[in-house]
Formats: sequence, structure tokens, C-alpha cells
Amino acid sequence: MQLDIQNTDFFQEEPLPATTVLVGFAALASALSLKVPVRDPACVSQKHVRGSRRMEGMWRVFDKRYWPGGSFADHLTFALRHEDIDLLTLKRVFDAIPPQVMIDFITNAPTGNVTRRAWFFYEFLTGDHLDIGDAPTNIAAVHALDPALYFTIAGRLSKRHRVKDNLLGTRAFCPVIRKTPALTDYTALDLARKANETIGHASAHLVTRAASFMLLADSRASFEIEGERAPRSRLERWGRAVLEAGKRPLNQTEIYRLHRILIGDDRFTEIGYRTSSVFLGERDHNNDPIPEFIGARPDDILSLMNGLNECNNRMRSSDLDPVLQAAALAFGFVYIHPLADGNGRLHRCLIHHVLAERKFAPSGMVFPVSSAMLDNIETYQTTLTSHSSPLMNVIEWRTSPDNNVDVLNDTADIYRFFDCTEETEFLYACVQRTIEQDLPREIDYLKRNDQALRQIMNTVEMPNRLAQDLIIFIRQNDGKLGKKRREGTFKKLTDEEITTIETIVADTFDVFPVSNYETDRLNC
Repeated sequence: MQLDIQNTDFFQEEPLPATTVLVGFAALASALSLKVPVRDPACVSQKHVRGSRRMEGMWRVFDKRYWPGGSFADHLTFALRHEDIDLLTLKRVFDAIPPQVMIDFITNAPTGNVTRRAWFFYEFLTGDHLDIGDAPTNIAAVHALDPALYFTIAGRLSKRHRVKDNLLGTRAFCPVIRKTPALTDYTALDLARKANETIGHASAHLVTRAASFMLLADSRASFEIEGERAPRSRLERWGRAVLEAGKRPLNQTEIYRLHRILIGDDRFTEIGYRTSSVFLGERDHNNDPIPEFIGARPDDILSLMNGLNECNNRMRSSDLDPVLQAAALAFGFVYIHPLADGNGRLHRCLIHHVLAERKFAPSGMVFPVSSAMLDNIETYQTTLTSHSSPLMNVIEWRTSPDNNVDVLNDTADIYRFFDCTEETEFLYACVQRTIEQDLPREIDYLKRNDQALRQIMNTVEMPNRLAQDLIIFIRQNDGKLGKKRREGTFKKLTDEEITTIETIVADTFDVFPVSNYETDRLNC
């Protein structure tokens, strides 16, 4: 099958580099007129490229020697050899061609590695069984994804294709995580061991108090990310739900339970998977939607969520790094957006579920990942929109009679298949911060604070809460108790006692005034 590879100046509304032509996934999408967001599209230069390839803006530019030819087989082979796997584009390509085209492609070189991988992906993604006999049993099996380039699971051998199915998910839901240098470095840090070592050097009582604060901090931050300042009672209720993360199997029943806890008052919000469309964005002066992102169609939610749970079960029973599993599950959830409200908070709760269930987090400890996300909110939002924004170009919609959105085309696949690499890098950075900074800092703070309290109480007998206030007031005033406090709450203290207490605080704490971290801590 020959492709009509047009010499074009634009692809997906982006200009091509000078003197280049589309190749691989981009060429297939263009020639077949597919509405699909090809990420990191490739092109071949008509000139030599130093080092054979280079990045130019969004483009991967290959040397002219890489030009594969003008057929469907040429560009499919190029894509599977030289580009990052793009399951969504592959699915749309396979849906657009007659089965005979794939049969011809396979029978032309039935034992080739690329051929068998393409064959496997075709039947994996479409669910269609091509009218071809099984691959010979005497040839070596090949991985669906190269373990040197992707994070994979052990999987199983597809005897029909002689391909090891090492994908993270199934055709119902399948994310991909590339083995970038950053993620390779993160997974080598052994952060779970570092967390256990940190709490191993502290008393059980101290760890319990640290865990209590970090849980509350995470709950507060999770609401603030959504622009809400929830009352203490709601924070504590949600915190208790988070603390139970990993204790029950993750399924539809558990998601509904968590959603009910999150919402509390369900008189105006339906609990569980939504039955109407949902969008993120603004409204115009007529109250019509201006969506920045549209969640999956209501009719697709059950199959997508069943696929998400099946993918999670597949990952959890493997040796895949727990943070990678958490990213794939949580971000897959928030892109589907299966709930009428509370998707963001439940998405972050799912991170805790995986880390607890896989024993990555010490028992009873909740890493304040939401706090790290809140502190890096712009990066968090950019990470989300860099995935979701391109999808809007392939979603056809109109305003519904009730001023919601009606999706007009089949969009299930855009939520089913996605590259989760950038999201995983972001999450791992947040987890690293909580383990290497937040957890040790909280334990160190509690140790110093307890030491100062003991010494103050040995100097002057007073209620614990009053002594705690004294420490904070002195630290907030650069190591001195202010005149207003001396003449007010603490007027019964002598000058000598105040000087002694100021010295205790100065010797115990190294930083004046109170740090931003401790200010945030007090606000909890």
C-alpha cells in the first residue's frame, strides 16, 4: 500500500523544519487523514544531519539516509524502529486500513522482529484476529516493548506472534512509561529504604506525631490545589480516608466509598461514576462552556475504569516500581475524570493507595505528596495540560441544552492509551522531596521542639501549650520575646527567666525567624 506523502509545510498546525518531509507516525497520520495528536512527530531532512538526528522544537529531524520509502510498510517499520511507541496513533492507523494491508505486511516478512511486533500490536489494539497462521515456534521471541527503553512487566509470551507481552496494561487501558535518564536515576535512589532509615532513627512516639502532621498537611494541600480551604473537620475526615489507603482492594466499590467520604453532603453531587458530561474551563457571558479539557463520555466510563483497575492489578502483581504504578493509575484516573466532582483529590488519594499497598510508604505514614504538588503548582498544571490540551483538537463537541458539553465523536481511545512519562517524572520528584526533605525536616523539628520544651519547663513550670507559644513568639521575633508579649501574656516571667528561655531557643533552633515550612505547619 503506497502512501500519498504530501510535501507539506505544516502538520498539526505546526510548521515543519525547512527541507524536511514527514516520516513514521506523522506520515501515517497525515496520509490517512487521522484526527490524532501525534506527539514528538518525526521528519526526514533532505540534507545530512550531524549525529544522524536532532531535535528542532517539537520535531525529531532525521538525516536524509533515514528516508524509508513511500509505502505503508516503510513508515510503519520506521515508526516501530526509530520512534517512541505511540499506542493511540497505532490504534487509529490500524482502524483506518483494510485488514488485507496488514496481512500483506506480515506475510512479506513473517519472522521479522518488527513484523511480529506490528502484528502483535494490531491484534492487541484492535481485538481483531487476522487470517494468518501462527508464527513458527522455532524463532526467538521478541519483546513488545524494549525493556532497555521502557518500564515493563514480565508479562507473558504470546505464542501466536512469538512476542512477549510486557505492556503495563491491556487493550482496555494501557499507559506507557519511557526509561528516561531522570526516571532511571529516581528508581535507583531506593527512596523507600531512605524513608524507613529516617523513621528508624526516631522514637515510635515521634514518628506517630510526624505522621499525624504530614497527613493533615497533605489533606489541606489537596483541597488547596482545588482552590478550597476546607474546615478542619472535613480535612480530618478526608485524612482518615487517606490513612486507610491500601487496606482495601481498589475497585469500583472502593472508589465509590472514597468518593462518598470526600463529598460528605451528597444532596447536590452524584456519588460514583457520573452519568453526564464534564469539562474543565470557563463559561462565556451566555453561560455556554469554554472547555480547556473534556472528560471521557459517560457511556465510556465504566469500560475505561474497568480497564484502569485491570491495568492496576497487572502492575501491582509485578515488580514495577510502586511510584511508576502510582503515576499510571492516578493520572490515568484524572484524565478519564469519571466523577462529577472530586476527581483531583481522589486522583491524589490513589497515589497514597499504591504507595501504601506496595509497602513503599512505612506503615501508618502518608507522604505529603500533595504539599509538594502545591508548592510546584505551575509545574503540576503544566504537566496536566501538556497531555490534555492536544486532545482537545480531536474531540468534537457542541453545547448541550443544559449548557454542558455533548461529545460527538468516539473518544474512548484517547483516554485509553497515553504516554505517562512526564507525569511519572513529576510525581517521582514530589515523592523524592517528601522523603529526602519533608520527612527528615519534620522529625528534626519535633526533636528540637521537644528538647526546647523540656528545658523551658525545667526553668519555669507552665502549661505545655503556653511554653509552645513562647517558643514560636521568640522565633518569630528573631530570638527575642517582644515587648508586647513580655508585658502581656508573659508578664509574670522575670527578666532573668526570659533571658534563659531565649538562650534555650537560640541554642536549640538554628534558624530565625520561623521558616516558611514552620509557618505552613502552624497553619495546619
